[in-house]
Parts: sequence; structure tokens; C-alpha cells
Amino acid sequence: VGVGDVRSAQHLFLGGTGNISSACVDRALACGHAVGILTRGRRTTPPGVLPIVGDRDDPAALARAAAGRWDVVADFLAYTPAQVESALVAFAGKTGQYVFVSTAAAYDKVNGLLPIRETNPLANPFWEYARLKIACEEAVRRAHAGGRVPCTIVRPSYTYGPTWIPTGFGGQDYTVVDRMRRGLPVVCPGDGTALWVMTHADDFAVGFVGLFGHPGALGEAVHVTSDEVLTWDAIHREIARAAGVEARLVHVPSALVAAIVPEKGGSLLGDKAHCSVFDNAKIRGLVPDFAPGVRFAEGIARSVAWFDADPARRTVNPEAQRAIERVLAAWGRAWEGLPDDSPR
Repeated sequence: VGVGDVRSAQHLFLGGTGNISSACVDRALACGHAVGILTRGRRTTPPGVLPIVGDRDDPAALARAAAGRWDVVADFLAYTPAQVESALVAFAGKTGQYVFVSTAAAYDKVNGLLPIRETNPLANPFWEYARLKIACEEAVRRAHAGGRVPCTIVRPSYTYGPTWIPTGFGGQDYTVVDRMRRGLPVVCPGDGTALWVMTHADDFAVGFVGLFGHPGALGEAVHVTSDEVLTWDAIHREIARAAGVEARLVHVPSALVAAIVPEKGGSLLGDKAHCSVFDNAKIRGLVPDFAPGVRFAEGIARSVAWFDADPARRTVNPEAQRAIERVLAAWGRAWEGLPDDSPR
């Protein structure tokens, strides 16, 4: 891509073909913005988007992307402070706003108060991903306070799109729906009563893109979530309803799930095992158009329909299947020798 091509766009997405970012690109285009995407070229970019092919961690690729002057640089691909710093160096003096995509898992959900507000403390001793995002936020704040780059921090909670099946445990692909349709039990971490918020990517995109170029967003951290509060039991039952079946839920303590499948432990013990109910007053004040309207029953029906539209999409992750079976087996052994009528 030549420098002249780069300068024809207004907003640059570092990553723009993923679960959340693709919806934000679509929203930016619908709002009449010119959009560029730094992408490795593995997925098709929408018509009207300027693709800049390269790896986000390649300094030469960042330099190519920074050859023009961007109104906004939205970074979906920074997970470490070093990655944030590389972007801040590349785009200093080249953008009017650097939007860092953090996570609502950064909030201290173990000791925090509800509803969650942007002023809640940040801490997550269980999940390295969240701790790194917190460190990234600190680097972003320093850059903004030091006058290096005008910055905004956005914290999504669990956000899903049409290609995503969001569950508490078991991945985001077709695996859990496959188990439900075959009448197999599905793990629901905890007792199923923790309150949670699922946000559709289309709703998130309205709030996210609405922050572009907003002077009131500079130097601020904002979470963007749905207002619909569901229990994990209700979430899994809506997935099953969309799949045309009834769910066989097995409630397993999150600590046991984490012990059996350590890679799931951080996201459970530091995030999903706790209630997540958000006060969205800040994003509403900044973006009056933000009014999340995709209820989970509708959104998950779209997701299941996407998988059902093409048999090639209905693949089962064998590693996820084995993990689910290990947890179920361990939970079954925990009940051995107890009366059959014991509460489970």
C-alpha cells in the first residue's frame, strides 16, 4: 500500500476482522467514515475498506500504517504494554485519538461493588490476560497525561457476534451446541445463578464508534455493555432454545473446573464466576445513540442460524470435548458414595 493510499482513510483499525472489531468496522462504514485495517490478510475485508497487510507486531508494518495521518487509531490487538508502546511510538503525532481496547475483566470483581462503574478499582489476581490489560491501561494513561498521544480506553465485557456461541465454559464455537443437540450434558460453572451481561457486537459497535473524535472521551476509560442481565443458567437455556433442544446443565464449582482445566481458571475465577452488572451512564452520556437493543435470545438465535447455514461451520473442537468430559468425570467422582437424592 502506498503512502497516498493510506492518507485517503480517516480511521485505522489495528485488527478489524474479528468477533468484535468487524462489527465496529461495519458501523464506521455505515456512519460514512473512511476506514483502513492493518491485517495479516487471512480474512476478507469488507468492500470500501483499505487493507494494509502486515503483522501488528512488525515495526515495519506499523510504520507503513503510520505513513498517513489518522483521525483515530483503534487498537484491538494490543495485549501487552510493549505492544501498546510500539503503537504509541508509531502513531505519535499521526493521530488525534488512540483508542485502546481493554477488558471489563480488569475490574476487581471479587471485592467490587455492583453495579460496576468506571471508577471501580482494577485488579485481577487470577487472570494474566486481565492483569496485562491493566498494565496496558497504565501505559495509555501515562501517554495521554504526558501529551504524547490523545487516548481513550474502552472496556468491553463478554461481547459476541453472529459467528460466536458465548458460554461460561466450553469455548465459543459449535461444540456446546453439538453437545446440546446430542442430548449430552453441558458444564455450567458455579450454581448457575451468577448475574451476567452478554453484549451483541452490533450494539457494542454503536458505542465504540460513537467515541471516535469525541473530545469528551479523551483521557477517559469507558465500558460499553448491554443492560440485559441474565443468569448463567438462563444464558445456557437460551442457547439450547435457539438450537431447538433443552439443555442438560451440570453445575460444577468454578474452582474445580479451574483445577481440572487450568487454562479456563483465570477467566472463571477472575471474571465469569462473579456477578457482572454495569452502569452504562457514562457511555450513554457520551454517545446518545447508544441504546443496546439486541436481546440475547435474538442474538444467539442469529449465531446458531449462522452455524446451521453451512455444515462446514458445524465443527466440534475435540480438545474442548475432552475438557468437558474431564470436568464431568471429576464432578461425578466427587459424588460417589453419596445418597442418590443428595442435592446436586
